Amino acid sequence: MVRQTSTKGAPSFSELIAEMVIHLITVWRVELFMLAIPVGLGSWVYLRAGLLRGILCVTLVVLLGVLPPSLRHELARILHRSSVRRHLDIAFENSPGILSERPPAISKVIRSNVGDKVALTLAHGTSIDDMVKAESVIASSLRVRDVQVIGDSSRKNQLTLSIIRRDPFEGASLPSPMLTTLRMSAWDPIPVGIDEQGDVVTICLPENNLLIGGLPNSGKSVSLSQIVGGFALDPTVDLWLFDGKLVELASWRSCARRFVGPDIELAISVLEEIQAEMAARYETLLANKVRKVCQGDGLSLHVVVIDELALYVAGVDKKLASRFAELLRDLVARGRAAGVIVVAATQKPSIDIVPSSLRDLFGFRWALRCATREASDTVLGSGWASQGYSAADIDAAGRGVGLLLYEGGVPVRLRSFYLSDSDVEAISMRAIELRNNYSHSLKESGQ
Repeated sequence: MVRQTSTKGAPSFSELIAEMVIHLITVWRVELFMLAIPVGLGSWVYLRAGLLRGILCVTLVVLLGVLPPSLRHELARILHRSSVRRHLDIAFENSPGILSERPPAISKVIRSNVGDKVALTLAHGTSIDDMVKAESVIASSLRVRDVQVIGDSSRKNQLTLSIIRRDPFEGASLPSPMLTTLRMSAWDPIPVGIDEQGDVVTICLPENNLLIGGLPNSGKSVSLSQIVGGFALDPTVDLWLFDGKLVELASWRSCARRFVGPDIELAISVLEEIQAEMAARYETLLANKVRKVCQGDGLSLHVVVIDELALYVAGVDKKLASRFAELLRDLVARGRAAGVIVVAATQKPSIDIVPSSLRDLFGFRWALRCATREASDTVLGSGWASQGYSAADIDAAGRGVGLLLYEGGVPVRLRSFYLSDSDVEAISMRAIELRNNYSHSLKESGQ
């Protein structure tokens, strides 16, 4: 008996060359197509009219594509997208697990402020978890700072790969858009900073409350000033300011309906006044047969801003501190539907200052640099530090860098916009003028 073995022979030299050519054409297809246009046209002219005219034709085509700024920029965008696609294909080939066999399809490449955002469609048999596990390998293959996978909750096979080429928080301070804003609406989102993708982060507070916590020199005062400034530039808003230091919110004093310093008894009295306003507002809502204050219904928003919360809720007089905390908890718990917004800030985020029963009532929580992981969790909520979201890990030099959490989401790392003392003063003067004009118009209309 003759035994025959069936073995697959090694590919021939011509097969290897053909495979290499096909691979090069596939990978460099955009660049080759763009190169083929002038070369092909030049060759055609050369055959028809000679070498010199062929060279002139190629030169003219290249100049027409490069000299006009719009065409040059579009050409650069096309080449950049092609480069990203090519390097991603290589990164997927080198990824661990199933991604190397079933790489996602690249749908779109869009440049961002810090890199690129790539829309991907997952192949059958793969999931977003496979992409998350491969993040570090993909970042290494692309030789970039980081990559982040962002899923689409409505379509599980769709995701965005954020390629981060540079740290958006490096460099000079970021001027606030509020510096050039003449007037704002309290119902619109307030821009507060940029995230790691370089996108603007906003906070929309109607029907929500905000808690800010962070160490001294972490950027808490500037972050708070942006919120106060946004509401001050809406002359229809009633501002109630509580300033434990007496000087942090002093620039906004003329914009406020009431301004309270470290006097705890006066602070309690004003909170009781706001509580009475809230009760009257609910009577109005009941009479109008509506459940909550809405934009355009003629009912103003009441914004309560409390800086140095610890002074009021953990003062020497425990009885007064307890009464203040009781009133504050009531406003945070019941005020949202009545158009009452509470913004509280503290440089001592601890469980005795912000107990979980109070913290959990704040829809937005903003943790700037904290001393400990426990302090970070006091602001954001228990367990976030163990998941890698800890404001205690923020570098001391990263002033204004923090984690912002909106209920139901995950903390977003951002750097707040910067406002100098002169910037705050300029915005407050603009707000005072707006409010004076608004008050004058109300008097003229007899309201």
